Amino acid sequence: KDGLGFVYDKATLKFRQTFRYNGEGWGLTHDGKRLILSDGDARSGLRFLDPVSFVETGRVVVKDQGSPVADLNELEFVNGEVFANVWHTDRIARINPSTGEVTGWIDLKGLLTPAERTNPEAVLNGIAYDAATKRLFVTGKLWPKLFEIQLVPKK
Repeated sequence: KDGLGFVYDKATLKFRQTFRYNGEGWGLTHDGKRLILSDGDARSGLRFLDPVSFVETGRVVVKDQGSPVADLNELEFVNGEVFANVWHTDRIARINPSTGEVTGWIDLKGLLTPAERTNPEAVLNGIAYDAATKRLFVTGKLWPKLFEIQLVPKK
């Protein structure tokens, strides 16, 4: 909410610097060349930042069949796409970062039982991809479990 980012050394986790940006920081990932940021606002979409200067270098509005998609939260870059969960849903949008178009949806409804959701804020909020092993993991805020998932085309 303060528009302040923190940089840590990846090997030592030692604090290195801060940087400023506009908006809130809901999700952050990278494509190997630039940082990709979401602040949850449909009008802002995905913003691209230079990883050295942290200057915004571009943005795309995320749309599903022409309609803007709001509340993009946790982000992960997976095989050329941005995966973004939609806050307070069990869905992850698969986004083409060049166009902002949603290419598909990952439906994670039913991963947790209602009894495992002990709080209204126990929402899907974590995506991690291990490129070396091609493994995809999801979890959520206040979730008691971490899931490894495999994507299967809808029939």
